[in-house]
Amino acid sequence: MATQSSDSRHWYYLALALLGGWLVHLLSPILAPFLISALLAYLGDPLCDRLEEKGLSRTLAVSLVFIALLLALLLMLLLVLPQLEAQISYLLKQFPGYLEWLRNHVLPWAQKHLGLIGQLQDLSLVQELLAEHWREAGGLVKGLLSSVSSSGTALLLLLMNLVLVPVLTFYLLRDWDLLTAGVRVLLPRRFEPTLVRLAQESDAMLGAFIRGQLMVMLALGMIYATGLWLLGLELALLIGMIAGVVSFVPYLGLILGILMAGVAAVLQFHAIEPLLGVALVFVVGQVVEGAVLTPKFVGDQIGMHPVAVIFAVMAGGHLFGFFGVLLALPAAAVFMVWLRHAVGRYKLSRLY
Repeated sequence: MATQSSDSRHWYYLALALLGGWLVHLLSPILAPFLISALLAYLGDPLCDRLEEKGLSRTLAVSLVFIALLLALLLMLLLVLPQLEAQISYLLKQFPGYLEWLRNHVLPWAQKHLGLIGQLQDLSLVQELLAEHWREAGGLVKGLLSSVSSSGTALLLLLMNLVLVPVLTFYLLRDWDLLTAGVRVLLPRRFEPTLVRLAQESDAMLGAFIRGQLMVMLALGMIYATGLWLLGLELALLIGMIAGVVSFVPYLGLILGILMAGVAAVLQFHAIEPLLGVALVFVVGQVVEGAVLTPKFVGDQIGMHPVAVIFAVMAGGHLFGFFGVLLALPAAAVFMVWLRHAVGRYKLSRLY
């Protein structure tokens, strides 16, 4: 009887897990603002707790943190986005000229010295099409707004998300401790101490990793953008920010940044000498990241091999798309905590 009761509970838990996964799949189109709000609330909760310890009420502490988050977001929108839009517009404007230079100089050299047979007519056709239509592309924001406005549903959804994220973030941040306490009450009493301990370890690792990794990405983006700007590269901010954002995958920011900056430097200066400066910028960035940024902000929070990190990111992207890429490493951090617990239990078992 005891075995049957245990088996029935297992089937019950499995059915609940499958039902939950099915509901998440059905509701996935509307989950984005809730996920973003939950992430912002999770990142802001420790600061609210510190303000509460200084004697502030929860509502006042949440209000101060919420205002700080909004100001930081507005500052980024006002200072960074116009510069990025200007650089993207510059890239669209110069692209026909880049193709013309490639057609007249690089491809003939490649044909002569490397024996490559290039389709110059095809490249010329691409250049002519881009030269004809680049003005129609306009700015990045204008193109985004025009494409969104063409669909009333998409525009309404965008506006709803813009309103929902701040509202959801405020309420989740205010009631975060109550929500976590409510989840703890629902845990089975038999497993509650173990689950709480694992949750606390996961929270400590996850919070430190996410905050630290965001700081590393921002610092690397600034280092790359500043270095490329000192070299005189017109697309310094755009390339630096892209390389900084993708740096959460080991070596991807370095490789992608060198490739983009190298191509941009050759196309802009029509010479290969600036490649040495580009390489120096990214080497300095990697040295600073390894010696200062990662030890200071992240440390060894996950302890995963770079191959495992790359696999986690690729698997997350394959299974869940863009949000899977974003959630891959946090999920891997939690998985490492539970894996260490499982290995510890295994070593204490008779099987080991």
